[in-house]
Amino acid sequence: MTLQLPFAHGQLVVAVLHSPRERLWGALLGLEGPGLALRGLDLAPWEDVLALVRRGSADQVSLSTRFIPMHRIENLYLDERSSGVPSLAELFRERTGIEPLAFLMGEAEP
Repeated sequence: MTLQLPFAHGQLVVAVLHSPRERLWGALLGLEGPGLALRGLDLAPWEDVLALVRRGSADQVSLSTRFIPMHRIENLYLDERSSGVPSLAELFRERTGIEPLAFLMGEAEP
């Protein structure tokens, strides 16, 4: 029996990694046995990212396209509203006025 995963290309996700511990937010580009491909950013400087984008300095945000080996992935979450708490995408849109997927894929209007 094949397990149907709720993850699809282009969905926004949060990946929690170990060794070293990192939390990444981004657009899922691929998910297979060896690992996942993600276009996104580290969540550690989240407030700084929002501030840079809000003031028109989005080009200073460190976006990257990464392959993450499966052995580093501790958890993978869909970026979705939960128990009344907005998703990161909702927060990003609300605080910057920019569509998150367009921003992550480099298609956002300045």
